[in-house]
Amino acid sequence: MGATARSDAMIGSGPEASAASPVLQCSNLRRRFSQVEAVRGISFEIAQGETYGLLGPNGAGKTTTISIVCGLLEADAGEVLLCGQTLNTRSVAVKAAIGYVPQELAIYPDLSARENLRFFARLYGLTPAAADARVDEVLEVIGLTERAREQTRNYSGGMQRRLNIGIGLLHRPRLLILDEPTVGVDPQSRNAILESVEHLSDEGMAVLYTTHYMEEAERLCDRIGIVDLGELKAEGTRTDLVALVGEHDRVALEGVGDLALAIRACLGLAEVQAASVQDGAIELIVDRARSILPELLRVVAESDVAVSSVEVSEPDLEAVFLHLTGKALRD
Repeated sequence: MGATARSDAMIGSGPEASAASPVLQCSNLRRRFSQVEAVRGISFEIAQGETYGLLGPNGAGKTTTISIVCGLLEADAGEVLLCGQTLNTRSVAVKAAIGYVPQELAIYPDLSARENLRFFARLYGLTPAAADARVDEVLEVIGLTERAREQTRNYSGGMQRRLNIGIGLLHRPRLLILDEPTVGVDPQSRNAILESVEHLSDEGMAVLYTTHYMEEAERLCDRIGIVDLGELKAEGTRTDLVALVGEHDRVALEGVGDLALAIRACLGLAEVQAASVQDGAIELIVDRARSILPELLRVVAESDVAVSSVEVSEPDLEAVFLHLTGKALRD
């Protein structure tokens, strides 16, 4: 992950809005293609410095939604406000506050990373001096400084995608939109991309991130909107969404000693809902497992059980998606 100081210019260009106002507000967006309603009343907002994830399977309506947000596609109904100003397909000036990184690569393979960035910086209207300075900053953010002079045809798929993200950052957008940026890349490159995105939100940029990878949404996003069949089924923090499932955490403690005594002691804790011995291990159903784990271990140790291993299983976004849609995210 690149190390650059926070820049006021990073979050201050484009249409102005107060720090308290959302950078992006989407209200009741709808879009139909022939007999298919691809987007059905989607509403959400993103604050400065927040990463908001649209999580859903392919065909859920994520790309259509962000095409509307970018002003590339006209909504049949609803409204998009960017920094307090209406955005649609005709909003040329307002679109300057957006950095859009599509799934498809938009780079020139015969040019180096530096040449690609310099070219797009001039298209954005940066002066030669400003372009050179900004290109250096962006190369640092996307972790390509050491490979900046190589032709991008020699880059791995992950490096090319990082460069694609860098192009979207050149003009210091208020809102960066990333549409499935890790599709088809190797695990190492994928991790580098995720680290770059984490850095951007740290700098105060609003990020809209679409993915069908649950682990990416959990790692990156401050809030997540679960999308299926064109509808926003639910949104909130990971904790908010998991609470919708109503499931408890599960804790498995393996050890040697009086397991029955330990179970009785564990049941004395208000957070423990049930306890049993399964295959020589203590199986517990609890609320807020990680917060009470030290107390659980203390109680078990005082019951003369020597714990050899601990496993905590928490409800995840996969369980939430199944609960809300009746199918697994990967279906």
